[in-house]
Amino acid sequence: MNLQDYNKLSYKLSKDITHAYSTSFGWGINAFSTEYRDPIYAVYGFVRIADEIVDTFYGYDKKKLLNDFSRDTYAAIEEGISTNPILNSFAAVVREYNIDIKLVESFLKSMEMDLYENSYERNDYDEYIHGSAEVVGLMCLKVFAGGNQQRYDELVHPARMLGSAFQKVNFLRDIKSDLSERGRIYLPDVHHNEFIDNINKQKLENEIEEEFAEALKGIRKLPIGVKIGVYSAYLYYLILFKKIKRLDVKELMKRRVRVSNIQKLVLLLKSVIEVKVLRLT
Repeated sequence: MNLQDYNKLSYKLSKDITHAYSTSFGWGINAFSTEYRDPIYAVYGFVRIADEIVDTFYGYDKKKLLNDFSRDTYAAIEEGISTNPILNSFAAVVREYNIDIKLVESFLKSMEMDLYENSYERNDYDEYIHGSAEVVGLMCLKVFAGGNQQRYDELVHPARMLGSAFQKVNFLRDIKSDLSERGRIYLPDVHHNEFIDNINKQKLENEIEEEFAEALKGIRKLPIGVKIGVYSAYLYYLILFKKIKRLDVKELMKRRVRVSNIQKLVLLLKSVIEVKVLRLT
């Protein structure tokens, strides 16, 4: 195996991780034109591993693991290679698409916050959302823009809003597991030992609705090669959000809301029709 083969394998492993952890994102990325797929798989693979360190690596020194992961990330970006295949593909994307290192730093800082925080005041909450979700959208936008700085600048706000909306929907969906398994609550200004009521839920839902509206404005302006995939993810989270809105907090604490694979396929087909036939603009 030569270096070219190793790099191909690195991207393949990032793809495998994406599909293993998220069928919805996996299907969405498969709808991208070929040139966009590997770079987005690489971004998602990097994000997924960091998230797993802080969320599921029980019985291990998570702080040390995250510190090692962060150190290796920066080294891979600086040197242009890593013996960790996931970092190898991610570093290649950072360098090729000139992704601002500050976006990487913000993401890793939010992952570190998960090691110490189980609830957030509003300012810290906004910082966490920015680092854990908005910057991921901006990393992807760098790939979508393909070096066109004007296009990137125009779509920065919608990309941030899309990442934020997705993350907040995840928070509402995962209230039960976040509290019972990780002792965390991701509702701003709500602490884990306080009663969570529908007023808190409604406040977050209002924010999500506004962010979805802003995000759609940006999706309409994306390159055709990624518009179907991003729009299908948008529709998936919109359906998930509508299901969550119909439930009160007590019900969310009992079960995790899901969208079936059949529904996901229907949403993907809907996005193809609306983008290609109806010309979503």
